[in-house]
Amino acid sequence: MGQLCTSPPPPQASELERWVLDSPEDLRGLRASLREALNRHGLVQGEDLDEVPHLVVLVATELASNALRHGRPPTIITLLATDDRFMLEVADHDVSTVPELTDISPTDSGGRGLFLAQSVSLDVGWYATEKTKNIWASFSR
Repeated sequence: MGQLCTSPPPPQASELERWVLDSPEDLRGLRASLREALNRHGLVQGEDLDEVPHLVVLVATELASNALRHGRPPTIITLLATDDRFMLEVADHDVSTVPELTDISPTDSGGRGLFLAQSVSLDVGWYATEKTKNIWASFSR
């Protein structure tokens, strides 16, 4: 159906935390730890993050599941931030494939991760390095 925008995340984003996943069993720990990290790093002038942690955790789970299922391990999840945004980056070590938005039907059991990321985040993109394929999404901070 289509490809994602090819673009690295903004260069001014600084890394807050990083997780390395080797199997789907690691997703549970990622979800809990990521939610804690978002709340620890996200409170700006006493404001509540509302639904942002939920959305970031949801997208992280979907993109990490895709990377674990279709990529080459390990899967690396990085939480970054700018002054006004959280950036979530998910990397795997399969540089031979390009992330694609595929046609899905209502009866398909998968294939919605990238669509979900696009629908709940501010921006989504991807880029490759010599060793990794990286998909990122940004969220309001």
